Amino acid sequence: MHRHAAKLGPADRPTAWIGVNFWSRTGGPLMWRHYDGAVIDEELRTLRDHGITLTRSFLYWPDFMPEPERLDEAMLARFDDFLDRHHALGMTTIPTFLVGHMSGQNWDPAWREGRDVFADEWFVERQAWYVRECAARWKDHAAVAGWLLTNEVPIYADWQSRGIGTVDHRHVTEWARTLTSALRGTGARQPVSLGDGAWGLEMSGEDNGFRVRDLEPLVDFHGPHVYRMEDDPVRQNLGAAFVCELLDIGGKPVIMEEFGVSSDYTSEENAAHYYRQSLHHTLLAGATGWIPWNNTDYDALADQEPYSHHPFEMHFGLTDDQGRPKAQLREVRAFADILDRTEFTRLSRPDTDITLVVSSYLEKQYPFTQREDAADVLTATRQAYVAAREADLPVGVAREADGLPADSALYLLPSTKQLTAPTWRELRAHAERGATVYASYYAGSHGTQRGAWWPKLDETFGVTKRLRYGLVDTVEDSELRMVFQRDFGPLAAGTELVFPVAGNAHSRSYLPVVPNGAEVLATDTHGRPALVRHRTGAGQLILSTYPLEHMAAHTPAVNPEPTWRLYAALAAEAGVTPPVTVDDGRVVTGEMVHEDGRRFVWFLSQHPEELTVVPRVGKGALSSLDGGTPLTEITLGAYGVVVAQRDA
Repeated sequence: MHRHAAKLGPADRPTAWIGVNFWSRTGGPLMWRHYDGAVIDEELRTLRDHGITLTRSFLYWPDFMPEPERLDEAMLARFDDFLDRHHALGMTTIPTFLVGHMSGQNWDPAWREGRDVFADEWFVERQAWYVRECAARWKDHAAVAGWLLTNEVPIYADWQSRGIGTVDHRHVTEWARTLTSALRGTGARQPVSLGDGAWGLEMSGEDNGFRVRDLEPLVDFHGPHVYRMEDDPVRQNLGAAFVCELLDIGGKPVIMEEFGVSSDYTSEENAAHYYRQSLHHTLLAGATGWIPWNNTDYDALADQEPYSHHPFEMHFGLTDDQGRPKAQLREVRAFADILDRTEFTRLSRPDTDITLVVSSYLEKQYPFTQREDAADVLTATRQAYVAAREADLPVGVAREADGLPADSALYLLPSTKQLTAPTWRELRAHAERGATVYASYYAGSHGTQRGAWWPKLDETFGVTKRLRYGLVDTVEDSELRMVFQRDFGPLAAGTELVFPVAGNAHSRSYLPVVPNGAEVLATDTHGRPALVRHRTGAGQLILSTYPLEHMAAHTPAVNPEPTWRLYAALAAEAGVTPPVTVDDGRVVTGEMVHEDGRRFVWFLSQHPEELTVVPRVGKGALSSLDGGTPLTEITLGAYGVVVAQRDA
């Protein structure tokens, strides 16, 4: 399976964006009214000295377009100067046009008068005129690296619903086509995207009108905005990476357009950990650009909206309100250094034989299904991604809606209630030709058609199910103790794995079966089959009778939990052990390949204290980036990162 890692720019001159979202500390969104070129020079120099060569800039809409047919020439001239200052420092910027939402507040141009953002023809035409006029003015400026149409416009369109269920996707797609056409009609050739945050149906299961598949042909890159609130540190560290994996739609580059932390929410040490983890994990997940939120703090603006009523928004900066670097900025500097030393723009992700399947019920809105179905797909698949990465598996994330790759050796179906009938037929065929297919039973989290929608479950997995119609078999134990009855990969007979038990009255349930052609690999405390194998053709189908990933996903502070050990065993059984791995789920590894054949291996600790691990290298040896010192063990600081070179 090919894993996306598309870069911006032409193939012979790929580029990566190391940037930051930028408002000067002189005014935040009102910086153009209080424009101070000397302060901006100082701010830009500090960023450049820490490896940041790009900003995302914002044309505060009420100021730049005070009337429907007039742009403010003073504001435009200040942006001219802003561009010139970037160019003088060897930096570039991405202008963002329709800035009606920012940092917890919406601002309308005075003349909007409640018109619909996407459906009102006159208002859309005025937006297109605004984009066209600005792009024509700056399209040839060397400091313009790209364009963004908006900032989080679903919230601007309807802040209470965030667009979910209230914005028509047909209006959105036509609006986007109109505005991108207006920009391209000027002759502007820089990459363009929407700035909407990539929160749409395919990413969340909730339809806010911004459907990634519909909009993908109109944009040059996907730009997720990720500010996750989690109850597990490892899920938090890998959350943005999973978003990048899900955005493998249309083969477009993925730019981490917004992410960051408010210093009001976290210590500086933990903010640094968050940045380090987010940057490196998203790199390994295919991202090719990083634009944190944001450049500076705004203590002097405490009496100005939005900071007066959202005071935590004052402290997302990479520098403090005096322009002094914070730990977050030093992490970006260290990250930029790694990109330089590995020649990141010449790196790609190696293809993989391991596929994590994302059910099409996340995005397809099949008739007579429930909203919970999509949410369940997302949470279970995200937890499975975490477990796979803890097992160091170079997993590829494949959407059922796009068709499954036919060349994988291992397919993972985590806590899956629903797949289509043709997909099940295809998976059985993959097992026949030699693949390993793993699935964990899941009855769902609601009472509508409760149970796994698996056609021919008995024949597929070599069991006889003991289910009762309309009822679930509740897991009564506080934990699942899975004891292996025979060797399975590196898990020897007698090995016990202890899993958390969680879920509601529907989902906290298991699948009672008796073998009918399958062999029991592991049992639970009561002697019931917990993991069975059905050999078929040249391959095998592995069934977990418990929804391991669902239960872990609903358990706080659970990772690493032992699903990673099960996944490592599945990979070994399928003959796809990763090229570099460690026997510690608290350390995640990942590999990138240079076009000249060199291989670079990342080691990322998920632990708050120092760890030392001994890598198992399938081929070749590891050495350091600085001088080629052989590495037989890796020592990592708290949530630390080490990058090594592997000689194949």
